[in-house]
Amino acid sequence: MDRDKLIEAVTQEVLTALTMRYDVCESPEAVRNVVANGADRVSFHGDAADVPMDLARYIDHTLLKPEASAEDIDELCAEAREYEFASVCINPTWVRRAATNLRGSNVVTCTVIGFPLGANTTAIKAMEARRALREGAREIDMVLNVGALKSGEYEQVREDIAQVSEAAHEVGGLCKVILETALLTDEEKVIASSLAKEAKADFVKTSTGFGSGGATVYDVALMRETVGPDMGVKASGGVRTLEDVEDMIAAGASRIGASAGVQIVSGDQGEANGDRY
Repeated sequence: MDRDKLIEAVTQEVLTALTMRYDVCESPEAVRNVVANGADRVSFHGDAADVPMDLARYIDHTLLKPEASAEDIDELCAEAREYEFASVCINPTWVRRAATNLRGSNVVTCTVIGFPLGANTTAIKAMEARRALREGAREIDMVLNVGALKSGEYEQVREDIAQVSEAAHEVGGLCKVILETALLTDEEKVIASSLAKEAKADFVKTSTGFGSGGATVYDVALMRETVGPDMGVKASGGVRTLEDVEDMIAAGASRIGASAGVQIVSGDQGEANGDRY
């Protein structure tokens, strides 16, 4: 079977599997039992209404707007400490400041690489990642080379991811790969997710927040079905409400990227409509 036919067969298998029913954690108690037994991330495929309310650990508290100031970063970190979010996600120029602000807490510093287009060369991405890691980042959200993927340059895409993943893993960090799903066909989403898994990335992520669309329940479910249960799936872009978070976790997300994290976990939706991407 040639490569194109193999890719088509795998894609169809994944899409078909999305319509099949399989055993899941069906209650908040089941999810909490899994966490209590050592899991640090859970894929929950039950009724969204049953998602546990203690959601802060799933959320990367995000501020990626170019006009973000030092004061804004300090506020973001203070909020992350108060609500015990999984991480703060900020542009590379703020990594050292965020890491200093978060010292002594359980919140880690996450930054973006090749952001937001993913069109930097692999060498630049790897160098940028290593510098951020030296300055205190422990999670890297890198943008996939979308143009290379669409050109069928799959080995280039895989190597691009692999080099950034290697940089993160050298210091015990995590690498998340942003697919920018709004720009991809379903087949390309499956291929990109599979390449990220081959390249030993830790997560696949839906969106930058700067593209033409954000996270959808369908895309999260497709990515989860492709990478399996042991790899992370991050839903990001347009996630603004508790209901959005519940839906994404129910579809298979194990991490949420959101600029409205405080409003989501506090139940105050009055100011949750303005993204801080």
